[in-house]
Amino acid sequence: MVDSSISKSSAALVAEDARLFLHQAESTPCISAVRRVEGIWIEDLEGRRYMDFHGNSVHHIGYAHPKLIAALKVQLDGLVFSPRRYTNDVAVALARKLAELAPKPLSKVLFAPSGSDAIEIALRLARAATGRHKTVSFWDAFHGAGFGASSVGGQALYRSGVNGPLLSGTEHVASFQCYRCAYGYPDRAGQPDLDVCKLSCANMLRYVLDKEGDVAAVIAEPIRSVCNIPPPGYWQAVRAACDAHGALLIFDEIPNGLGKTGRLFACEHWGVVPDILVLGKALGGGTLPIAALIAHADLDVANELSIGHYTHEKNPLTARAALTTLEIITGDGLIENARRVGTLALDRLKAMAVRHPLIGDVRGLGLRLAVELVRDRAEKTPATAEAESVMRRCLTSGLSFTVSAGNVLVLSPPLIITESEMQRALQILDAALGEEERRAA
Repeated sequence: MVDSSISKSSAALVAEDARLFLHQAESTPCISAVRRVEGIWIEDLEGRRYMDFHGNSVHHIGYAHPKLIAALKVQLDGLVFSPRRYTNDVAVALARKLAELAPKPLSKVLFAPSGSDAIEIALRLARAATGRHKTVSFWDAFHGAGFGASSVGGQALYRSGVNGPLLSGTEHVASFQCYRCAYGYPDRAGQPDLDVCKLSCANMLRYVLDKEGDVAAVIAEPIRSVCNIPPPGYWQAVRAACDAHGALLIFDEIPNGLGKTGRLFACEHWGVVPDILVLGKALGGGTLPIAALIAHADLDVANELSIGHYTHEKNPLTARAALTTLEIITGDGLIENARRVGTLALDRLKAMAVRHPLIGDVRGLGLRLAVELVRDRAEKTPATAEAESVMRRCLTSGLSFTVSAGNVLVLSPPLIITESEMQRALQILDAALGEEERRAA
């Protein structure tokens, strides 16, 4: 989707980008070119500014946060690399900080260059700790683009077209976003009973664990990318099923951890602690790539294996970025801001849903928000073309976000966003929805 309004210079750069980079879905060709990022804003070569409600989930503290930039400049004048078999004070400080913040009893860490790499460390660790190799994960989930991460992921975009099999033993089940949940599963009175349906999905996972008998781990996103939120008791039921069958529970909080949902870790909303928790994306402060795995101390069993043997495993520069990011998130009130501004936004989105027939559902937790567009509320017919059109209209007015699952507008602003900035963004969305509805009338 190349932006038709870009200048000749931007169009030339986009064309050169497309000539040089291998093409792939959702990446190349690009839509435009960026010259500057700061705070909640991205700026293109024409000087047009957009509130970034996407940011690939890396910009929790906003772009180019002055505290982070200052810390990195100091680090650049000091230690910039640590060979893998040596440690350094910054990497140790980061490990200590993560162990302090993580839900107890998680306390052992490893660092990786990306979230996908950290997921694969988790898979290796689960195999080493259990002596098993099978996993159970959820259809439509995303856990990274690596081969192992794609295998446990459930999105066709990362699974189809592969010449040959993915990892063996990677079973999948429906989650609390299955077809029954989406279309309504009638109870005996003929009315949808979605909570019963969703807990039935948890029971299906228990059934698969029972039938397989030798599953190493269940891997899941506590909250889905399109903001589907589980009903009360769901994750407790999954945790109990894992415990009953000797399977580890791995939570992927790469996009939604670190305060995005109004809690430091998303799993805190349900009081469920996994055996392994994976962080990434925003951990580097929207500046440098770093991910982390935090595990139960009892899982420190891989002494004779290289489960995460990365050249930049304890890189002091990326560790400084992560340590400073954690200090900003926990010390500057950003988690409370996400909770407060997110509640304000969700209330306004619900009010917009009353006025806009195009909106089939709104949902969210903290600053992870979703607006599902439908052509018919009763039938829940996805409004895919309309979602694309609304996104284009918003871009023209200075608001950038992504569309997921074809018809879900996913709004994920930085934790630093103010109430007035959120109101401005929602006004743009409100106007775009109205324009689209008038066009279709």
